[in-house]
Amino acid sequence: MSQTDPISALAEADPKKIGEEEFVALLEAASTQASSGTADLSALRPEQFAKLISRASAKQVEAVMARPELRVQVLDEVFRRMSEHFKSDKARSTEAVVRWRIGTDEQDTVRYESVLSGGTCTVNKVPQHDDPRVTIMITPVEFLKLVSGNASAPVQFMSGKLKVAGDVGFAAGLTKLFQIPKA
Repeated sequence: MSQTDPISALAEADPKKIGEEEFVALLEAASTQASSGTADLSALRPEQFAKLISRASAKQVEAVMARPELRVQVLDEVFRRMSEHFKSDKARSTEAVVRWRIGTDEQDTVRYESVLSGGTCTVNKVPQHDDPRVTIMITPVEFLKLVSGNASAPVQFMSGKLKVAGDVGFAAGLTKLFQIPKA
């Protein structure tokens, strides 16, 4: 990959040294290249993504998440990787459906469903199950902080940034079932 490759540029970027628009442009270029099939967002390692989010300002992350197509592409990639980060050895007996509602209002909310069964985690973009064990509601910015190891679910819950419907006890231990990348 060359230095001008958008995914390489994104991986090497330091959000603290660039502005909101440049941060958005980097993610947009990498995402566009990935969706055209000329690059693969999976080339961005989880640790690199976690570092990007940890160093980005809230305004930079909000600017990315404010763009509907970009928000969906980033969230799709996070959920695509969810099964790779699932600790199947710790969750062999776990049977649960987790619904995710990621958005700030009903109009811009993106939904996913994680099915934890038999030591596996599968993700559906369209719900396949009628009765989730838990539904988690969170803004896109807070979700990215959570999945990149830059926020704590209990702290988000206590501060009202993460809302839970259903089995709150199960939701409290949900992050322990996944290997959360560290920056």
